[in-house]
Amino acid sequence: MTARPLLLVGAGGLAREVLAAVAAVNSATPTWDVLGMLDDNPARHGDLVDGVPVLGPADAVADHPDAQVVLCVASARNQAGRRQVAARLGLPAERYATVVHPLASVAPGVEVGAGSVLLAFVAVTAPQVIGSHVVVMPHVTITHDDSVADHVTFAARVALAGGVSVGEAAYLGSGALVREGLSVGAGALVGMGAVVLTDVPPFEVWAGNPARRLRALDQSSGPQAISRG
Repeated sequence: MTARPLLLVGAGGLAREVLAAVAAVNSATPTWDVLGMLDDNPARHGDLVDGVPVLGPADAVADHPDAQVVLCVASARNQAGRRQVAARLGLPAERYATVVHPLASVAPGVEVGAGSVLLAFVAVTAPQVIGSHVVVMPHVTITHDDSVADHVTFAARVALAGGVSVGEAAYLGSGALVREGLSVGAGALVGMGAVVLTDVPPFEVWAGNPARRLRALDQSSGPQAISRG
């Protein structure tokens, strides 16, 4: 198999984690040839991140038309960050790579969307569809009959019981637990360690045990510069 060229958009912590996952994939079967990272902070251009060069701004994807791309952008301060970046770059779905760490446990029949990343020790326990540009951090559990829309972020150790629906660009903080049959609305932010026992409406912040509404969120989603995160 010939390794395919790959660009990571973003040069922060998530890019380093994706790079490590790519190395783990390559250790079994050479799959990706990482050309470099792209970041809109000009001060980063020319840096090396874990041995990989920062080549230029995100728009430099146009200089590498044969490369596949992963959007390495995730922040609780902007849950819709990857959606904004994808809209800005305007790439077709086939340009995006899907990275699944070999230590992730993914049930046969699971469909993982373009541009999504599943890191080590993720467990997806039954066939289902996980959307595009979803980031799933280590030790996340996604169980039977769940529904995960595009651009969702799961921080480490999140656990969804069965039949949970997570809307587009929602962000679930580390250690959050969601009871069976509930929904987390689009653009919602669920805090670290939250125990969700009732539906979380779209564009609201919920936290605590049991989780309660803290405030509403701004629903605007303008263009985003890609830097760090």
